[in-house]
Amino acid sequence: MPIPPTMDELIADLISRIDSGEFEPGSQLPSGQQLADHYDVSPSTVQRAVATLRKRGLLVGRPGRGVFVAESRR
Repeated sequence: MPIPPTMDELIADLISRIDSGEFEPGSQLPSGQQLADHYDVSPSTVQRAVATLRKRGLLVGRPGRGVFVAESRR
């Protein structure tokens, strides 16, 4: 069984998936629980990673709708 990623590795992988086009600009990210299951980490770890990427301008939260890849990077 693979070792769960560190916070930095999780953030780096999400950035890589955005940069590669797997998560396209304007697209919705999977739910926090889906990402937690995918990476084998806790939902709170995913929340912290998403918060970091929101601060960096890569992701935007839309209340009641979810988290989306930013249309343009700041």
